[in-house]
Amino acid sequence: MIDPKKIEQIARQVHESMPKGIREFGEDIEKKIRQTLQSQLTRLDLVSHEEFDVQTQVLLRTREKLALLEQRLSELEARDKPEEVKPAPAIPPVDPQQE
Repeated sequence: MIDPKKIEQIARQVHESMPKGIREFGEDIEKKIRQTLQSQLTRLDLVSHEEFDVQTQVLLRTREKLALLEQRLSELEARDKPEEVKPAPAIPPVDPQQE
């Protein structure tokens, strides 16, 4: 969730950037800006920096586990793979005239 202090700061900046005539409406306009910002930001699919860091760590651990499992699978497949049977060398044809 977005920090309410940050929303208030943004609302104040928007309010201060408005023309002087509109700014004179005062707190009411700033309150409306804050409400609009809050409602629009909640519509966005945002995560906090802390949540992002946690998910990054989860992803890294998952990748490490996947790499280990892939390595283990390769080792098991190599161990259980039957030895390739090599065909016997071909016997040269016998030429009856040479005998």
